Amino acid sequence: MDFELTDEQRMFRDSLRDFVAREITPVAQEWEHSGRYPAEIIETMRHLGLFGMTVPEAYGGLEVDMVSFAIAFEEISKGWMGVAGILGSHAMACYIIARHGTEEQRKRYLPALATGERRAGLGLTEPGAGTDLQGITTTAVRDGDDYVINGTKMWITNARYADPLPVLVKTDPSAEPRHKGMSILLVDKGTPGFSVSRDLPKLGYKGTESCEVVLDNVRVPKDSLLGGEEGHGMQQALSGLETGRINVAARALGIAQAAYDAALTYSQQREAFGQRISQFQAIQLKLAQMVTNVQAARLMVYWSASIFDRGQRADMQTGMAKLFASEVAVEASLEAMRVYGGYGYSQEFVVERLYRDAPLMVIGEGTNDVLRFVIARSLLSGKESVG
Repeated sequence: MDFELTDEQRMFRDSLRDFVAREITPVAQEWEHSGRYPAEIIETMRHLGLFGMTVPEAYGGLEVDMVSFAIAFEEISKGWMGVAGILGSHAMACYIIARHGTEEQRKRYLPALATGERRAGLGLTEPGAGTDLQGITTTAVRDGDDYVINGTKMWITNARYADPLPVLVKTDPSAEPRHKGMSILLVDKGTPGFSVSRDLPKLGYKGTESCEVVLDNVRVPKDSLLGGEEGHGMQQALSGLETGRINVAARALGIAQAAYDAALTYSQQREAFGQRISQFQAIQLKLAQMVTNVQAARLMVYWSASIFDRGQRADMQTGMAKLFASEVAVEASLEAMRVYGGYGYSQEFVVERLYRDAPLMVIGEGTNDVLRFVIARSLLSGKESVG
């Protein structure tokens, strides 16, 4: 067992820390509250090659290992979790195109996606279908050499910039089981009938847009079908969501670490009753529990990523990491607010933003209650074990 990062991973982490300290942390509070889109930050992420993290080197990407992938989301989320979200959906889309696309689709999209010249997202969730993706109602009907798509997608990150947007559809609504009738179509930006109807207001997760997308008789050529064969959309989406759970777990870890860091620093500065509050046992107990939970979450996130890197099935492990890390993020953000007292409720301090961002980690990429079911099912099947 080796719990140490490689030299390459440490260098990658350090370069990201420098980037975050220089370009994200100084502006995150102001830009988040004003609703300013972080265009300048995105441009730097392009130059760092971060849009190509899940793109194979053969197509111009970084093709980083999954531990480095997790490190990227952890470090960026320490500065501003919303910015990390811009990379998250893009990375999942790149992964499914690289893994499941035809060679023509890879050559067409991946080089520009790797540089950030193009961006992508994932059109999965609908008004009546979130975690239960088999419940989607968006359809794609074959018409000659085209598919005609009709439906609505919700909570789509990068919707205004996605080119293409992989969209999960039903190509055979009567199929049983339902997943056999599902496919993914790659919809190019500007395709007639594709529109962003509105931006959805959110408690947190600002900096990136989350949109409602309407597909009204959107006509795409048959070669837009991911992989070139119908009926594999559910499996393709789930393979992307496996990387998605790693990135959400790592984002949660970044929030938790930032909350702990803020609480520790504040406790050593704030005075009450003639001494720094870090000297009070009640505060020390909070800090000790926070840092223990954060480090445990980090080990789980890196562990699940390393299993993915070994080419093993990792849905249970990534589910465990996302479940634990997201709960730690929620608890750490609340405990940091308690350490701050009244100032923790003020928009002038970072813990207020962390407190609003943390709940999404419990919901995103599969709600935690559903992940508990996934973990239990894996254990009861006898195919997975722990220890």
